[in-house]
Amino acid sequence: MSSESDFTPPMMRVPEPGTKIRVLVVDDHPPMRIGLVALIKSQPGMDVVAEASDGEEGIEVYEDVRPDVVLMDLRMPGMGGVEAILAIRKKDPEARVIVLSTYDMDEDIHRAIQSGAKSYLLKDMSIEEIASTIRSVYLGDSLLPRQVAERLTERSEREQLTERERDVLESLIKGRSNKEIASSLCLSEDTVKSHLKTLFAKLRVRDRTGAAVEAIRHGIVHLK
Repeated sequence: MSSESDFTPPMMRVPEPGTKIRVLVVDDHPPMRIGLVALIKSQPGMDVVAEASDGEEGIEVYEDVRPDVVLMDLRMPGMGGVEAILAIRKKDPEARVIVLSTYDMDEDIHRAIQSGAKSYLLKDMSIEEIASTIRSVYLGDSLLPRQVAERLTERSEREQLTERERDVLESLIKGRSNKEIASSLCLSEDTVKSHLKTLFAKLRVRDRTGAAVEAIRHGIVHLK
């Protein structure tokens, strides 16, 4: 996360003078959370009204303080960001959540936007860009930085895996043999081989190693 940038905010509406945007920060890394809180508090018209260290705590705190905007980390122990966003928006469909993540993998971005996030930012973006996005989302806009939007475009151009193919892929990454995959998913070995052939084609790879690399690179499967 940088404090300096050549970022130029686009022409957009701004909050009324005197408005104080109340922000909730949810992040499991204390140094990152502390730094982010300090940076947000340094911005005019913004205040951090609460912090949380994981998704479950974020949901509880949201209920208590009802912030204007939530900055949500994506990958956290226990309940992750996507699950937390879904839970918060179930309770409050008008909730405004911005994902702030280290990861720019297209599947992560897709899951976050599908869950109801209004934007997706990366932690190495400048405070000017983060603050500008907070103001825009507070006013009801949804927007994505160019590099994030490009990732979503990349995903849309890739043939998507079925739920069963994802199951097979997750088992493959765990190092299971075809026989073990078949047993764990209640499939025949021939069916597993068929799924592997199809997902290799969709991922444009030739073998199991290539499939694992592509799955991790795009965020289709996360290493625990």
